[in-house]
Amino acid sequence: MTATIIDGKALAAAERERIAEQAGRLAEQGATPGLAAVLVGDDGPSHVYVGAKERACAKVGITSHGARLPADVSQERLHAELDRLGADPDVSGIIVQLPLPDHLDPVAAQERIDPEKDVDGLHPVSLGRLLRGDPLHVPATPRGVLRLLEHAAVDLAGAEVVVIGRSQLVGRPLATLLGLRGTDATVTACHTRTRDLAAHTRRADVVVVAAGAPRALTADMVRPGATVIDVGIHRADDGSLYGDVAFDEVAEVAGAITPVPGGVGPMTVTMLLDSTVRAAARQHGLA
Repeated sequence: MTATIIDGKALAAAERERIAEQAGRLAEQGATPGLAAVLVGDDGPSHVYVGAKERACAKVGITSHGARLPADVSQERLHAELDRLGADPDVSGIIVQLPLPDHLDPVAAQERIDPEKDVDGLHPVSLGRLLRGDPLHVPATPRGVLRLLEHAAVDLAGAEVVVIGRSQLVGRPLATLLGLRGTDATVTACHTRTRDLAAHTRRADVVVVAAGAPRALTADMVRPGATVIDVGIHRADDGSLYGDVAFDEVAEVAGAITPVPGGVGPMTVTMLLDSTVRAAARQHGLA
């Protein structure tokens, strides 16, 4: 292996120490950060994810205001709960855990969240401000990717960056972030309909893979010395986790690479915590 491993787990631990200090200072000023995770129904993985987020909150001094609603809840009742949390001064951030039951409209639910408390960054106001270049809240995974690149001392100004994937949660906001003034990357957004994907990735200084497909990036697609960020996560038959990148072979070519697990994943929850603390400071006039 020639590539330097970008350790997201270690970076996340350091970031959480900083977040805990900030949350403690806010609490001393009567502005304890609070995160409300709205969970609908009995989806097992969703309960696991929300539980992990709430435990992470507790470790850094963020109060959890969990809302549990039955699977047959109406859209109106879900919106009423989001309105209640939006009016609660102790709640700094609100997230709606996806997926929702089929009869509920997730877009309508996201649009119901107070934009000031939209720490997932999925409200049209959040996405519009990101596009305008003055972000309010940014989805956690793109923020985590940028922080990993910064930590790895990757010079993005003028760099050729290829983002594979165009989801609302990762690909599109990340491509926008990378191209903003102050970051100044030259971004190519690729996806499943891209012709000759390898022609784009081979010229890139940085490749971010959020394709949702195993082995979407192989060694022959990577320019020697490039930085590779793997956002994907999949579970093998033996229970082990792996990403969208053919890690072992790409690590022989790349200059730096994130592992799965231990790369982007730990930074996603960490950036959600950071957004919640930032929201609390802003809402109390302490930003």
